[in-house]
Amino acid sequence: MEFDTKTPAYSTADKTSFGWTTARERWPVIITQAIDDAYRSTSQCADQARADEGKKIVEELARLKYEVQHDRALTPIRDDGVSDVELYNKELEQRGNPSWLNVSWLYSECYLFRRISTSFSLSAHWKNYDVFARQKISTFRSSRPAVVELAARYKTLLTQIEEGSDKAEDEEAQRILFMEMCEICLWGNATDLSLLTNLTYEDIQKLQGSAARKAAEKNILVNDLPAAYDVLRKAKAEGKAERRVDIVLDNAGFELFVDLILAGYLLSSGLATLVVLHPKSIPWFVSDVVPSDFSELLNALANPKRFYETPSEDEVLQNKTPAPLSEDEAENLSFLFQNWSQIYAQGQIILRPNRFWTHPGSFWRLPETDKELHDDLKTSDLVIFKGDLNYRKLTGDAKWDAATPFVEAIGPLGPGSGLNVLALRTCKADVVVGLKPGQDEELRATEGGGGDSGARKWAWNGKWAVVSFSSGK
Repeated sequence: MEFDTKTPAYSTADKTSFGWTTARERWPVIITQAIDDAYRSTSQCADQARADEGKKIVEELARLKYEVQHDRALTPIRDDGVSDVELYNKELEQRGNPSWLNVSWLYSECYLFRRISTSFSLSAHWKNYDVFARQKISTFRSSRPAVVELAARYKTLLTQIEEGSDKAEDEEAQRILFMEMCEICLWGNATDLSLLTNLTYEDIQKLQGSAARKAAEKNILVNDLPAAYDVLRKAKAEGKAERRVDIVLDNAGFELFVDLILAGYLLSSGLATLVVLHPKSIPWFVSDVVPSDFSELLNALANPKRFYETPSEDEVLQNKTPAPLSEDEAENLSFLFQNWSQIYAQGQIILRPNRFWTHPGSFWRLPETDKELHDDLKTSDLVIFKGDLNYRKLTGDAKWDAATPFVEAIGPLGPGSGLNVLALRTCKADVVVGLKPGQDEELRATEGGGGDSGARKWAWNGKWAVVSFSSGK
C-alpha cells in the first residue's frame, strides 16, 4: 500500500461506483457458477477420494458466497505455500480487517479470486483444476463466426507479407494495418466472462466480427496507437537485432486468439522478432489466461472440425448439432495452427507467467516489489497491457479526474520508468483518464451515461474504449 497513489481508490461501499454493483450482484453470480462447475465435475468423479474432496470444495465455495452476501469480514488467506499469502494477509490487516461491502474494490476482487484458488490449491486431487475452464472454452466455441473470419484474413495477410506485395510494403498501409490489428485486439476484450453473466451466444457474436469493429471505431475515446507504432517502426528501421513486444494478457478464448493474431502479424511484418506473453499463474477473474488456456486453444485449432462440430455438453442435452465447417474454414484454421506452432517452436513466442500479476495491489508497486520483473520488462520495446483489470491496476483504480494525463495516472510506470507502455482497454469500470476536458461530462449526459447520479455509468458496459501510450523516457 505504501507505494500506491495517494488519490483515493474506488470502494465497494461507494453507491456511485461499479464496485457497489459488482460486490452485490456480480460476485454472487460468479461464485454460483464456480459452485455449479465444481459440483458438475465432482458428480462425474469415479474416484471416491477425489469426489469427497470435490464436495468439500463445493461447501467452501458456498460459505464464501454466504460471506459476500451477508457482508462478513474478510478472513486471512490460508497458507497454501505460495509467497503471496503473506502479501494478501498483511494488506488485509493494514486495511483494518474490513467487510466485503466496505473495502477497496481492487483489493477485495483480487482477494476473492485468490480465496477461490486456495480451495483448490490446498486439495490433493484438484490442485491444477481450473474452475472457469469450462466457461472459457464454451465461449470460444460461441465465437466461431469471428474466429473463422479472422483466420481467413490472417492467412491472406501473411501471404501478402511473404510475397512482398506493394500493399504490404507501403509505409502508410503498414501504419493502417498496425492500427487495425491492435483495434481487433482491443475489441476482443468485449467478451469478458466476469461481466457477460447473462448474455446469449447471439449477443456474444454481435460483439465480434469486422462490422462490429467498424461501428465501434468512433467509440475509441483516446487513441495513441500512432505513437506506439512509431516506436516499433523506429526499432525496425534502425536494424535493432532483437525487437521485443510483451503482452500482459487478459482473457482466454477469443481474446487470446486475437492476441495471437497480433503476435503473428508483428513477427511476420518484422515489427517484432520476439513476443513475450504474460498469462496468470492461477485461475483469475473468471476468463483470464492461464498457461493451459494456450494449449487448449492450439488443441482446438489442431483439429478444428472435431472441436467445432462435436456437440458440447449443453448441446447434447439440448439435442443440438453444430453446423459443419466448410473446407476453406477448416483449412484456414489449420493454417493458423501450423503458423503459430512453428513460431512457438522457434522461440519467437514465449509464455512467461509471474505471480506478480495476481498480487492484490496496483502496478504502481512493480518497481519496488518485483525489481526483477520490472528490469526484464525494460528490455522490451513495447509492453502492451490488455483489458480492464490491467488498466485499473496501472492507474491504481483511483478516483482520478477523467482529464488526468495517462502518463501521470500510471505513476512509477510512466515517463522515466524505462517502459514503453500501451494500454488497450474497453471500459468496464469507473476509472478512466486521458480524456479531453469536459468529455466525461458529455458522456455522462448521454442516455444511460450516469447523468447527475454521480456515477460514471457510461464507462461500465464495454461500449467505449481508450488506447493510451506512455513513453518510458
